[in-house]
Amino acid sequence: ARLPAVVVADGAAVAVSELAAKLDKSPVEVVKHMMLKLGVLASVTQSVDCATARRVVEDFGREWVADASEQPGAAAADDDDDVASDASDVSGGLAQMGIEADDPADLAPRAPVVTVMGHVDHGKTSLLDAIRETDVALGETGGITQGIGAYTVNVNTPGADNSEDHDASVSKITFLDTPGHAAFSEMRSRGANCTDLVILVVAADDGVKAQTVDSIACAKAARVPVVVAVNKMDVEGADVGRVESELMSYDLVPEEFGGDTMFARVSAKTGDGIDDLLEKVLLQAEVLDLKANADASIRASGTVVEAHVEKGLGVVATTLVRRGRLKVGDPFAAGVAFGRVRALFDDTGAPVEDAGPSTACRVVGWQSDTSRIPAAGDSLVVAPDVEAARKVADARHAISQEDRAAALRRQSASRVSALFDLSGDTPAAALGRKERRELTVLVKADTAGSVEAVESALRGLDVEDDVSRVEANIVYSGVGDVTKSDIAVAAVNPDADKKALVLAFGVGANKDAVDEAQRAAERGVELQYFGVIYDLIDRVEAEMRRVLSPTPDGALVGSAVIKQIFDIGKLGRVAGCGVTSGYLRRGAAYRVMQGDKIKLNDAKLRTLRVVKEDVERVEAPSDCGLSFRDNWEDFEVGDVIECFDDA
Repeated sequence: ARLPAVVVADGAAVAVSELAAKLDKSPVEVVKHMMLKLGVLASVTQSVDCATARRVVEDFGREWVADASEQPGAAAADDDDDVASDASDVSGGLAQMGIEADDPADLAPRAPVVTVMGHVDHGKTSLLDAIRETDVALGETGGITQGIGAYTVNVNTPGADNSEDHDASVSKITFLDTPGHAAFSEMRSRGANCTDLVILVVAADDGVKAQTVDSIACAKAARVPVVVAVNKMDVEGADVGRVESELMSYDLVPEEFGGDTMFARVSAKTGDGIDDLLEKVLLQAEVLDLKANADASIRASGTVVEAHVEKGLGVVATTLVRRGRLKVGDPFAAGVAFGRVRALFDDTGAPVEDAGPSTACRVVGWQSDTSRIPAAGDSLVVAPDVEAARKVADARHAISQEDRAAALRRQSASRVSALFDLSGDTPAAALGRKERRELTVLVKADTAGSVEAVESALRGLDVEDDVSRVEANIVYSGVGDVTKSDIAVAAVNPDADKKALVLAFGVGANKDAVDEAQRAAERGVELQYFGVIYDLIDRVEAEMRRVLSPTPDGALVGSAVIKQIFDIGKLGRVAGCGVTSGYLRRGAAYRVMQGDKIKLNDAKLRTLRVVKEDVERVEAPSDCGLSFRDNWEDFEVGDVIECFDDA
């Protein structure tokens, strides 16, 4: 039978106890569901906003009905719980932090937030440099953007009213510059979700590429309008018609062809067309009628765009203010982190006292440990006080740790099931499954977004053959320089013969870490530094291929096929072989192959004989008998023995 609908007062907050009663569920079950599924922390005596209550009702499979005549039946929480309620409800959104919805009369025009997106090397940062009259691109490692940059620009376009009595927001634009490399797709998505509109940069001589398509998808998912900047118009081979034709297949139709997408032809190198592009951006912003409450007396909120650790300052988070004015001295919470604003800096590095809507600023004053850095995309909300902010951040951290532990348990279970048939402990190989191998990796990077991008890229690497598959096992990731403890974590490897990579992306390592890495090198730990993400990816992929098909040191100088196996009593099993190419030498290193499967790697011979005589070397096409050290006898007729020698 269909369960009855849950009827609640239209727009009113609902007590958790009342919600549980209407759902015929225990209060504990409802509290647990909100905590684990929605990230909302509320006790039985507290209330949740209408939107959260509706989500809970629908999650339990019930229909939600808002009735304006229905009156709230739950009592408000005690005054003593107000601060704790505010703190726990930060994760539920602005309404649950005691921040009421803005009155339309309080809203004022604000600057548009514009995200610059496109394929790598199509000139996104160079175009933004031309607009800002700076040279950010010149200082970027590898000449590509590898993080989100946020900049507020005063736009002096022809026809714009830049008089002192005109609202300053009309002549300001806040730009977010996103990376174009494939590894940074999540950064692009996050940039699109923070924005009002997107400038899609496409090189006139290159056309639509993979990350162009990815950027279009991000803009569509965020439901924001797109202004196309056809860049590199000064380059020989520029073909605007080709670009327009290719983009029309993705529903970006120029206005001149009856569509609704604005196109601007620009050159970041010469500056041509930039004024036209900015005019189109401001025109689109006027159509959107962008407004926000900039009242300094209300609690401010914003979005963390990027976060990193700086010497002398600790955690520094680039934040885009969405409402109110973020001021020095404000307590705040963002994700699992919290603090009190100790200093604010604008995009030029100049200190400021406050920042209003659509303004990008760097926030200093995070009081949580650097291991609890805010994630890019987290909402930053001003809290009633630091204690309230700490409570909600601690609660979120506890939930994230529980989620991490649960993920590790699931991962461990999947590894066991991949190795054995749980019903009969049958090896996976016998069931026709691929053998699973791992490369241990530890990641440290300069920003939270970079950590996310590196992790995503490594998880996307697919290195396999007909027998085995190699995955990157990321044992830890974090922001900041490599420390001694990072090396120690990487060195905890159950397989002593396997390598562990410590990847330092855009960061360094302190002296203790370097010393520890040198000591851990004998256990297979390798510390490597990278400034460009595709160099990092190439290095890890190469190491994964080595794990997939490891070879001993030296050159391949010979091979033999096992023809017959002899059991020589106390001497054990001996392989009777025919040398098919090159030579076998007693002191060389050996690998035993069964098809594409490596059965033994980097092994040494115990005996090498021709008939009954011990020899140092056997050349093709002779026959010989051999056995391996450490009593390894798991060879079979047909196995191939490869000899690697650097003598």
